[in-house]
Amino acid sequence: MNTSIPSTDRAALLRKLGIRAAIIQAPMAGVSTPALAAAVTNAGGLGSLGVGAMDAEGARKAIRETRALTSGPFNINLFCHAPAVSDAAREQAWLDYLAPRFAEFGATPPATLREIYRSYVADDAMHQMLLEERPAVVSFHFGLPDAGKIRALKDAGIVLLATATSLDEARAIEAAGIDAIVAQGIEAGGHRGVFDPQAFDEGLGTLALVRVLASKTALPVIAAGGIMDGAGIAAALALGAQAAQLGTAFIACPETSADGPFRDALAQAQMRPTTFTEAISGRNARGFVNRFTELGAAPGAPAAPDYPIAYDAGKALHAAAKARGSAEFAAQWAGQAVPLARALPAGELFATLEAELADSLGGLGALAAGLKQPLQP
Repeated sequence: MNTSIPSTDRAALLRKLGIRAAIIQAPMAGVSTPALAAAVTNAGGLGSLGVGAMDAEGARKAIRETRALTSGPFNINLFCHAPAVSDAAREQAWLDYLAPRFAEFGATPPATLREIYRSYVADDAMHQMLLEERPAVVSFHFGLPDAGKIRALKDAGIVLLATATSLDEARAIEAAGIDAIVAQGIEAGGHRGVFDPQAFDEGLGTLALVRVLASKTALPVIAAGGIMDGAGIAAALALGAQAAQLGTAFIACPETSADGPFRDALAQAQMRPTTFTEAISGRNARGFVNRFTELGAAPGAPAAPDYPIAYDAGKALHAAAKARGSAEFAAQWAGQAVPLARALPAGELFATLEAELADSLGGLGALAAGLKQPLQP
């Protein structure tokens, strides 16, 4: 196996995606919008829409709204988790555990929980919609669909990306015929993209993961996790990535659907750490520490139901708290470098990132040149 960065054209991925700059806006289901995706695409990068929480017609509407705002390419992101397995006893135990918190806000838990999102692996209507709408790029999170769906999307001329958190997952992506790998480091905000949440997760950071995948696979690598500015993008490119995907960096943009408390949390990020929790959704995700994350980590807490069944309870509890003016049970997903967040319009942020990237690359060039000079006595 090759142990060096493949000597391929480092701009090949950008040409395949049809973009000018090596910057991809992460899909971020729940806060991404057509306005955000279009602004990033119009600036020269790849905008993205997370449609994992939508049905086929909702996703179609979002695609068409984005197309009304840009003629450029954008990415549609889908969840490929194993469909949830309902366990009535486990779900009741979780609802009983949350009941005192519901009561605190004058509410009662749902009588039962349901699987609120359909996985793309079992959603034929979503697949048919994609074949009809033909977005330029489709990406997968939590795993891969079957070979038939992959082949149909490729035959439709769609570029395919998939998230990997390990070398094994990256090799599965390569074997499946996907076009590029999104290397998601442990620093990333939102849901960890592991294929099997029950399997051992080494928790590789972005730096290590990108370097390993760029060295040990032949596919282009897109770095993701903890990248917030041009220096971070430059570091990812130096490690062998062909582009960088930024999510948390864009959340504070006015084009997202982040609410006021989430924006306040971003502005106060230097005082609020992030952590992983399964309590909110049933699957490991990084976000701001709050009462919900603490509830999930409390000694004796029962296991949360399967994703996304647990999310049904999580959203209900957040709604009850929000109605009483509290955001302490919200899903405020954010990555580890969140103190670097900036509340700028997406186009302005994009231009700033490009300028910072140019400065960082120039600085690295100057440093490299300096290292070649003999030491002065």
